[in-house]
Amino acid sequence: MEYRPLGNTGLSVSVLGQGGAAFGQQYGAVSPAEVADTVHAAVDAGVNLIDTSAYYGRGVSEELIGKALAGGWRDRVNICTKACRLDRDVFDFTPEGTRKCVEGSLRRLGTDHVEILLAHDIEFATDYEYVFNETYRTLEQLKKEGKTRFIGMSCYPLPLLKQAIERCRLDAVISYAHFNLFNTRLLTELLPVAAARGTGVMNASALAMGLLTNQGPQPWFPGPPEVIAACKRAAELCRARGADIAFLGMQFAYSEKSIPCTLSGAARKGEFDANLRALAEPIDRALLADVMAVLDPVRDRTWPCGNWKG
Repeated sequence: MEYRPLGNTGLSVSVLGQGGAAFGQQYGAVSPAEVADTVHAAVDAGVNLIDTSAYYGRGVSEELIGKALAGGWRDRVNICTKACRLDRDVFDFTPEGTRKCVEGSLRRLGTDHVEILLAHDIEFATDYEYVFNETYRTLEQLKKEGKTRFIGMSCYPLPLLKQAIERCRLDAVISYAHFNLFNTRLLTELLPVAAARGTGVMNASALAMGLLTNQGPQPWFPGPPEVIAACKRAAELCRARGADIAFLGMQFAYSEKSIPCTLSGAARKGEFDANLRALAEPIDRALLADVMAVLDPVRDRTWPCGNWKG
């Protein structure tokens, strides 16, 4: 396993991080035994960062991860969890709500602190000034109290995440769906700002919310139909060549040296094993070039998210 520094935190994190969204049953049922098998396989393979959230399954992901990390496993990993988002349309960025959310997360995770605590999906806030002041101050206070070692924020719109880094002293952030086979804006629009301030950047959703899979995105996917169609054509090209676009997509994400960590939402050990292979096997450059050509018409396309109007 390769490790890279996460900004100025002093943490050296595995390039492959274990994401916890699927553990929240958001993409189908996953048993506690399957979660434990996946987490233990990841840790044994050298993964030292697990990301989750109070939102994932309304606490189910945290609870199952907490159980999987019992018996000494917790000491081998850094936990990142996220507060302020409680359900699909339920958010609470107030100091009281943030604190209550964090206390619940710690209880479910079976720990007295996490390594990284983020305000989750800040684009859904109705007042960004409030987030950059009141929510941020609450995160700082929780850090002083020892509930977390490092703090940050996450969101989809890169201009808003850039503002967060510029306005607040954030140790780490999560950006999602902005470094993948058809969108690499993370490299040019966020990483330079983060590097200048010593903020570590974690890349999530390297398969663009399911776009870059054979199954395609969930029905609620908010992106434009032309992006869905282009990604479907790319997946079909891979299948015709005996390849899997998801495997190629993960290879592409892991190959970028300037990104400290890419989070993978593997729900089962078999899926995690495929990610390990993607990390180890050399990428098929000819296939990659052909897939990129198919995706060129939607290169760097994004979509509205939350209340961000920028």
